[in-house]
Amino acid sequence: MLLFRWIVLLLLLAAAVCFMFYAGTGQARFKLYGLTILKWTMIAAFGFFAVLILERVA
Repeated sequence: MLLFRWIVLLLLLAAAVCFMFYAGTGQARFKLYGLTILKWTMIAAFGFFAVLILERVA
């Protein structure tokens, strides 16, 4: 559980760094990297919380 929280936090930080690089350089590849990291981080987080909810219900 703690490991998962750290992984999500680090991935969100990586996405933020990519967006800062995009803001600083204007290169679209950094925006693409940031959006890709953010998308997969959110999918993993929603899946993790769905499993937690299902464990409490069942």
